[in-house]
Amino acid sequence: MSGIDVGEELGARAAQARALALLRIRSRALAVVITPAAVAVVLFAAGAQGHLGGPVWDGVRWAVLGVAVVVLLVAAAVAVAVARARPAVSPTVPVAEEGAPDLYRLVRDLADRLGVPAPSAIALTPDCDSWLEDRTHRAHRGGAGREARNTAPVLVIGSPFLWWMRVAELRAVLAPVVAGTDSSAHPDIAAARRFVRGLDAAVADGAAPGRGALRAVPAAFTGWVARLLLRACREHAAEMERCVAATASMRAQGVDYALRIAAQEQVGLAYAGWDRLLTRVALPAWRMGRWPSRLDAGVVSALTELSRRDRLADGFTSRLGERPACDLLEEPGIADEATSLLAARLFHGGPAESGPDWAPVDWQRYPDEVVDRKWRTEAARLHRVLDAMGVPPASVADPAVPTLARVMEHLAGPGGPGGPGEELAAGIGAAVARDDAQAPAPGPAQQTASAAGADPLDLWGPDPLPLFPLQPPRTGTELLADHVAAMVCCAAVDTAGAAPGLDWLDGPALLVDGERRADLAVPVLSLVEDGDPDPLRSWLAEVGVRSDKPVRLV
Repeated sequence: MSGIDVGEELGARAAQARALALLRIRSRALAVVITPAAVAVVLFAAGAQGHLGGPVWDGVRWAVLGVAVVVLLVAAAVAVAVARARPAVSPTVPVAEEGAPDLYRLVRDLADRLGVPAPSAIALTPDCDSWLEDRTHRAHRGGAGREARNTAPVLVIGSPFLWWMRVAELRAVLAPVVAGTDSSAHPDIAAARRFVRGLDAAVADGAAPGRGALRAVPAAFTGWVARLLLRACREHAAEMERCVAATASMRAQGVDYALRIAAQEQVGLAYAGWDRLLTRVALPAWRMGRWPSRLDAGVVSALTELSRRDRLADGFTSRLGERPACDLLEEPGIADEATSLLAARLFHGGPAESGPDWAPVDWQRYPDEVVDRKWRTEAARLHRVLDAMGVPPASVADPAVPTLARVMEHLAGPGGPGGPGEELAAGIGAAVARDDAQAPAPGPAQQTASAAGADPLDLWGPDPLPLFPLQPPRTGTELLADHVAAMVCCAAVDTAGAAPGLDWLDGPALLVDGERRADLAVPVLSLVEDGDPDPLRSWLAEVGVRSDKPVRLV
């Protein structure tokens, strides 16, 4: 027997031992519940045999019986609540076998090589990760029968992997994940996981708002009991999952191990590109009521641009001549659109369906529909705040014309503590907060065609959207700098022939003579923070921008 086989067997035994420890905690909790009933049975049996007689023992017997009945009723209520609590499921886009037969074939062949059960289904998630997810709870399977407990877990694949990785790389990365189905099929480990997931769901259910007092008190008590049991299970559950992961990793070492080492580099690169794409490119579009419908295709462009700029990533683009993993899907465009909409809902809180104020946008239309609109919307908000502050216009002849000179003169002028920028930053922050408050909130979960009639967030729970905000709230100074930069870009477009553009790593970009100008941030900050307009005036003169000319606003 090889060292890998020995290590795998030891890891499996350690995982099983931890699972048995979790089940013993469940058994001890049951023993505590039935102890009063057992004591009552002993007392009544002793009385029936003529022992422990007299009125005192009769009172003790009936008192213990009453306590036993109450404890059993409460325990039954808690057990029913835990059994009915619905464990949260990661929001995903299901992939039917008819829509990806090659992907299902790859996963099944991988499971056969590993000697483990194949996953029951495949789903995509807008994240750079992959995992197995147990969806055997009756709420997740529409009330299926007992055979649901023996169903293999669902394989969740990060959608950026499909577009960036090649087929062989994806197979190598998925090998240790698929190998985990063997542990999921073990009855002790499966029972221990169901126990822990049920307790976790009961805790979340007990903390859910919106209940009346009649239902809130029992739910809070159930949550308290579940928290006590979870604290007792914490160490064993964590160690069990570590042992399961180690066992799966050892089992997968016999499948594409050398390629997996190289593919792990692609995982880190994909994560970096996906994060930049979401925070720098997608987030401005979401704030403008547009959601990019090809995020996964965009991550390829972002990572290609990263490879071009970063010498450490040099050579990664040479792989692009091989077959991409997205070719394993019959209609990759539809899957990309579905995961892109799910990403917008998870990270921004957008509605479940497209509408006039929430429309998809492709990458070709992004500069005009997102970048230009963003600049002009922020420039218009900046001038509205200046009007509310009573700042005089720069042009006396035509006071209604918005100009960049008005903004620069105000920020460079004298002011109170902190300078004129502090009051303007506070006004901008308040205006942004008002606009955000007036934006339509995401409605209840609706059906989406991409999810085959079921909303991907329906099984997550009642948590408000967005579930995972991408950025913390911006300060007033940051907002003011963004608005002044937007005003400068509008003036450059209207007076110097510049154009809005898209940078795959930095988002909205200003193009002058077809080249991106990335040197605007420093002079804008000098004006906003120090009240010094000279660096910005020099920049404007270099580009040929007229600050006294009118600017078109939204």
